Amino acid sequence: MGYEDYEIVMGLEVHSELKTNTKIFCDCKNEFGGEPNTHCCPICTGMPGTLPVLNGKVVEYAIKAGLATNCKINQFSKQDRKNYFYPDLPKAYQVSQFDLPLCYEGEVEIEVEGEIRKIGITRIHIEEDAGKLNHEIGGTLVDYNRCGIPLIEIVSEPDFRSPVEVGIYMEKLRTILLYADVSDCKMNEGSLRCDVNLSVRKKGEKTLGTRTEMKNINSFSFAVKAAEYEAKRQIKVLESGGTIIQETRRWDEAKGITISMRTKEEAHDYRYFPEPDLMPIITTDEQILKWKASLPVMPDVRKANYIKDYGLGSKEAGILVASRKIADFFEAGASCSKNPKAVANWIISEVYSRLNEDEKEQGPMPIKGEDLGTLVNLIEEGTISGKMAKTVFEKMWQTGKSPATIVDEEGLKQNSDEDALRTIASDVLNNNEKIVADYLGGKEAAIQSLMGQMMKATKGKANPKMVIDLLKELLEAMR
Repeated sequence: MGYEDYEIVMGLEVHSELKTNTKIFCDCKNEFGGEPNTHCCPICTGMPGTLPVLNGKVVEYAIKAGLATNCKINQFSKQDRKNYFYPDLPKAYQVSQFDLPLCYEGEVEIEVEGEIRKIGITRIHIEEDAGKLNHEIGGTLVDYNRCGIPLIEIVSEPDFRSPVEVGIYMEKLRTILLYADVSDCKMNEGSLRCDVNLSVRKKGEKTLGTRTEMKNINSFSFAVKAAEYEAKRQIKVLESGGTIIQETRRWDEAKGITISMRTKEEAHDYRYFPEPDLMPIITTDEQILKWKASLPVMPDVRKANYIKDYGLGSKEAGILVASRKIADFFEAGASCSKNPKAVANWIISEVYSRLNEDEKEQGPMPIKGEDLGTLVNLIEEGTISGKMAKTVFEKMWQTGKSPATIVDEEGLKQNSDEDALRTIASDVLNNNEKIVADYLGGKEAAIQSLMGQMMKATKGKANPKMVIDLLKELLEAMR
């Protein structure tokens, strides 16, 4: 049997850091970086005699993430101790949630090769992050700055059947969390990472195979590559008569392989029990309705609206809604433009190319969406040509000035005076008898040369459409 005779079954556990100002149980700063062990205190380092106090914003952000992924909300929830020993976990347990997570039974839709697939969300729960081990020559150092950073863990159903679906889902989930404004999702800083649980089985079988878990993958492409490699590795083991061992593995990007770390623990191995120092989490209908109302229109709804209301294609609409900032920018431009599709094209061709990935999500835009809509209107009205518009756009981006101001200051207003252009066209035809003869003789491309003469005479300010129409009219009259 070959690779194509097997089915891949995967589920994802996505960890996302919440963008609160302080940590989950103390007043230490929740921020990336800093000198080792400078953003920690007796509470987040687990000193004896300390007591945690739950940060209310953590509950709000977690429930917003649940609402954005169509989850049900547990209005009575609690926290639990997940017990395991590791050097970066000073308390020897992690405060997490076990049997009563905040959110459960949700779903996220992804589009794979034009087909809509629904990925089930088993649960979303809150937990604290552990510290970081820095392996150096001669030993290992521990940085506890990350201890107590608030996380949500988004656990999916085993609904993935191909590595490409994993990448699409991760990108979609990142977009949703950014829209909900609960995480900055900076994968390079570890604020969004995933564990991939993968098993394989022969096609037609119903029983799941033995799974492995690939931990802490912080890149969409790494997640896809790791899934591809691990599936092939497992199939090769089975085809050679071997047995898959349930274990935790890591992705080695340099070698392009997964490497065994340790045998995989089951939930009972962690000896979960209720956290005695923290009260149950009780949320009211009023709180949930308030948080739901604070969410923006989510990407799937926006995409459908753009296709229906503005006549955009699925691909173009998908590009625009991939970033809430860009979607808001587009809507501002489209709301005051006579041609929303042109606004979309300008964003995709001009705006996107000038922004790096971080700038697409955060920080101010050099121009306003309304100004881009106005620029499109100036083209539609014939005030400036498409060529002039690129010059105006560049100056808008550099200065932040409105397009109308730039057009006035630079004297870029297009000449649409029909009488004046007719006079100039007559002069051009009289001074270019050979080109006129060529055109009348059947060489229709010769009109482009006459067009060039017109633009030269008007210093590039003539309305191109009017010029072409006038030249054709006068030339036809000469036949």
